[in-house]
Amino acid sequence: MMKAVLLIDFGSTYTKLTAVDLDSETILATSQSYTTVETDINDGLMNGLKLLEQNAGGLAFADTFACSSAAGGLKMMVSGLVPELTSEAAKLASLGAGAKVAKVYSFELTDEDIDEIRKAEPDIFLLVGGTDGGNSECILHNAGMLAKLDRSFPIVIAGNRTVASKCADMLSPHETFVCENVMPKFGVLKIDQTQKTIRDIFLRKIVQAKGLTQASSLLSDIMMPTPSAVLASMELLAKGTGTEKGIGDLIAVDVGGATTDVYSMADGKPTRMNTVCKGLPEPYAKRTVEGDIGMRYGIHGIAEAVGIERIADLSGLTEERACELIDFLSAHTDVVPGGDAELEALDYALASMAIETAVSRHAGTIQETYTMCGQTFVQEGKDLTSVRQVLVTGGSLIHTKCTEEIAKHALYSPAAPDSLRPIKADISVDRNYIIASMGLLSQHYPDTALRIMKKELETYESAE
Repeated sequence: MMKAVLLIDFGSTYTKLTAVDLDSETILATSQSYTTVETDINDGLMNGLKLLEQNAGGLAFADTFACSSAAGGLKMMVSGLVPELTSEAAKLASLGAGAKVAKVYSFELTDEDIDEIRKAEPDIFLLVGGTDGGNSECILHNAGMLAKLDRSFPIVIAGNRTVASKCADMLSPHETFVCENVMPKFGVLKIDQTQKTIRDIFLRKIVQAKGLTQASSLLSDIMMPTPSAVLASMELLAKGTGTEKGIGDLIAVDVGGATTDVYSMADGKPTRMNTVCKGLPEPYAKRTVEGDIGMRYGIHGIAEAVGIERIADLSGLTEERACELIDFLSAHTDVVPGGDAELEALDYALASMAIETAVSRHAGTIQETYTMCGQTFVQEGKDLTSVRQVLVTGGSLIHTKCTEEIAKHALYSPAAPDSLRPIKADISVDRNYIIASMGLLSQHYPDTALRIMKKELETYESAE
């Protein structure tokens, strides 16, 4: 008898369902329906299940696993001591847990900062600062400032452990969580516990606030944030398992309507001789979210990042016409090209620039300098020049004949010689939106999830 598993991704726009046969390691069917966040998210789930049944017939599922990014995940605000140290460590912890970082504060919070936090109403606040036994004045000051807020939201404390409990006492009206310091020693990152705490808060909030209580009763296992599921699948695809080989270092880019997410699985260490690294050590598995870059809600962000001239040149449209269409798509976010030549050309340009900008921000940079010892290079961020796999997904890349051409904008360009993007890579596309679902499946059936990804992901010839 066939053993089937149902995998559900509650997205901000669509709820995506994937049915998998574990025995044959094949995808039986997929479906998607609008995510009904504004009413009851279960309505969208039921619609998706009906469509799935139409595609695959009646199925009995041995297990059901789910992830969610409905309503955009958690809005996170962070305060730390030094921007390039504890604040950056906190930002990495937040992003890796699936939160969208709205603002990072450095040094002591001011009354103006507190007013801004009050108006922003974050879902969660991450308070860090100081190595263990190091500076304590800043985090204590910031705890005292946050205590003045008349708005209540969870506060995760992950700074100098010698005063962490005192900070929690000062913030007693708020729900607080004390975690180990994200940077206990200078240059040492410990973000796992903080990430887990953020994920737990996310799951509780999304289940309670977004109507998932009923749906959760149908699940075999607790949900995880969609970005965490994607991170899990990408790390699995890169590293493999004890019995199934992975494909090696990779970059994955998800171009959405509101944001563009970039994932890299690589140590990012220097590949050039005489190179010194600046800043914190980079994690092997890294995610960044470009909240200002998207194909519809974030469409103006793309134009602002690269300039309307670049978009017009790449699309073949006049600057005036490109501006008109961008304004139109911004106001009509559900519009797809649908054979319209102008819209297709514009979407090609927008998707290309979204990928180029997002990967450029994600990848490290390198600068040449001269010292008493001769020529030296200073690297900041990850060196991804040797990465040979680029995986892309998102409607603008799936529903086009130009997927490979768009995806090549993730690669190195002589126009940006300081960027450490991949020099040459194979391009793959996730046409059936299985990446998140395979991350879910990997929590229980890693070998099966890996083999399915290898079969399902469509790979082009090596890009020159």
